Amino acid sequence: MKTSDFDYELPPELIAQEPAAERDGCRLLVMDRATGALEDRVFRDIAEYLRPGDLLVANETRVMPARLLGAKRSTGGAAEVFLLRPHGTPTDNHSACWEVLVRPGKRLKPGTGAVVDFADADGNVALSAEIVDWARPAHDEDPHDGALRGERVARLTTQLPSLDEALHAVGHTPLPPYIKGYAGDEELYQTVYSRRESSAAAPTAGLHFTPRLIDRLKDNGVRWETVELEVGLDTFRIVDEDDPEQHAIHTEFYTVPQRTVDAVAETRRRGGRVVAVGTTSVRSLESAWDVQADGGAGALRARDREATSLYILPGYRFHVVDALVTNFHVPKSTLMMLVSAFSSRENVMAAYRHAIDERYRLLSFGDAMFLH
Repeated sequence: MKTSDFDYELPPELIAQEPAAERDGCRLLVMDRATGALEDRVFRDIAEYLRPGDLLVANETRVMPARLLGAKRSTGGAAEVFLLRPHGTPTDNHSACWEVLVRPGKRLKPGTGAVVDFADADGNVALSAEIVDWARPAHDEDPHDGALRGERVARLTTQLPSLDEALHAVGHTPLPPYIKGYAGDEELYQTVYSRRESSAAAPTAGLHFTPRLIDRLKDNGVRWETVELEVGLDTFRIVDEDDPEQHAIHTEFYTVPQRTVDAVAETRRRGGRVVAVGTTSVRSLESAWDVQADGGAGALRARDREATSLYILPGYRFHVVDALVTNFHVPKSTLMMLVSAFSSRENVMAAYRHAIDERYRLLSFGDAMFLH
């Protein structure tokens, strides 16, 4: 197996630059994961493929206003700070440390006293970020060194009543790097069921669901539950190593509540399918599987913001997920490998060729697939 096995030619004109006019009106490529058979449908038609007793599990995380555009205090030069994840525990509502990416990196180094100020719509400084350290690996087993990737620790401070208020006064919802110049409603890069702001990128498979479609599915006897995985920027990274098994995947934090564990168990008892909405839901559910539980038979366990570096490659045995709703992914990404593991590389690459031939809209704002 080589990383190049998961490569394909991505036509730039097929990279969706804005969402579909209607969330559930985008196209849906339905694939039989065993045979590779394909059907061209519209997303709302997914109701025809879900049966009473099935369980949909979606990632309810919300994208943070993580992109901060400001000015370096000492020079007034333009600077950008991108929030990745909290660092440590905040001591009050006015100050907290975050792991961040910065631009320009050469002028915002730890130990230089670098401070970036961010102004609100009235031109008043609402938030400041002091670059205080290089980021360190989150866990001993994490091979990524934050310093090597340019990640820093910034101390955020504000005079407003809370950091949350300050972030919403100055921050912007970050979009993927391949979406250029989008000036539409930032709320369209959030799922309609999103709750806690904890991600740097959207769980995009869920963007296609509307409240009306969710209610229709529930009326049809399909159950809906959620998990939370804090999506990081590394979701957009491609695998650089020739051998994908040499790639070290990023660490993310996830939560699987007990109600979702119970719903999965009930679905199994009734002969239904567990349908993951997006690869982040897959990684959450599969990470929560305890292989040693029940005398080695394994069982799904509730998790509360635990770390996962689960890397799913072809050959992986899925313990929880039976079907998958997903978008089309960047070539040579870990997400391409995960989807291939859920079916086969040959089936998935054939599906992508079909999608390109049929002019599907691809990537985050693009169309969807349903593998069952």
